[in-house]
Amino acid sequence: MAFDLDELSTLVAAHGPVARIVIVEIKGSTPRDVGTYMYVWAEGQSGTIGGGALELEATRTARARLTADQFGENKDYSSSHPLGPAHGQCCGGYVKLWSEVYDNDRIAALTEPFVARAYDGSQTPSLGVQRRLTKLRNGEHPLDQTLVQDGWIIEPNTQSRRSLWIWGAGHVGRALVSVLADLPDFDLTWVDTAQDRFPDHVPKGVTTVPSQNPNLLMAHAPKHASHLILTYSHALDLDLCHHALCHGFGFCGLIGSDTKWARFRRRLLNLGHSQAEIDRITCPIGQPALGKHPQQIAIGVALELLHAPISAAQERKNIA
Repeated sequence: MAFDLDELSTLVAAHGPVARIVIVEIKGSTPRDVGTYMYVWAEGQSGTIGGGALELEATRTARARLTADQFGENKDYSSSHPLGPAHGQCCGGYVKLWSEVYDNDRIAALTEPFVARAYDGSQTPSLGVQRRLTKLRNGEHPLDQTLVQDGWIIEPNTQSRRSLWIWGAGHVGRALVSVLADLPDFDLTWVDTAQDRFPDHVPKGVTTVPSQNPNLLMAHAPKHASHLILTYSHALDLDLCHHALCHGFGFCGLIGSDTKWARFRRRLLNLGHSQAEIDRITCPIGQPALGKHPQQIAIGVALELLHAPISAAQERKNIA
């Protein structure tokens, strides 16, 4: 789990102040793990901390505090929940929640690659927490998941990571993933038509999604996401370009020759897309001077993406 600043910013822009409820402690049998979170705003919610009476109570309390003047600016709070008869449950576990309210000003103050705060009321972190924060600020041992220590919760901030969808697990797709997976800039989703299209070993942090109809997955990608389209099928490539243009994107690159792209341009025009929209697709991707070997193509594509980054502010503008 991580602190998704882009997602939170989008919700605040759309709904006003938003409560973020995160599980900070568990004991015994519980429906979700530490670090799981959900959002609540005046007329809606997103995500889940396990459902049932626990989630209903947490949602009602957060919504009441969002609109109550008596708490002033201090609307953050922790709450403890034994999961027994009081919640109509028999699992016997225990959950502690930390709820905090975010608006635009508070989001703007989150500039570090992690988000750290006390949930037990302490003003000063323990020596162990101080050491961990110092290492994080020095770039040592960066977080890849939520850390709870001595009444403090520290979450990696995904603000700077770009959502990148790679369509196709052939030779070039595999080379791209091997090059891009270790970079801190990207959050990778890898799509192909079947599970056996992917290699046996997939780098840590890469989400693989097998689907017989990959084009239908385009609707689930963030509108600010970057896409690299390089499947085994020209027909599927064309269909993905069409759906990307319909859905919206931050960057879209297509592998292929000038001849392939000329044919695609004509067909996309016939599908109703304007010339200006089609021109947003980059084809061919990478730097042809580097060569045609899959690893050379991957290096060229990585350079292209890194030289034309989309800032978090631009991504949030694209979403809006």
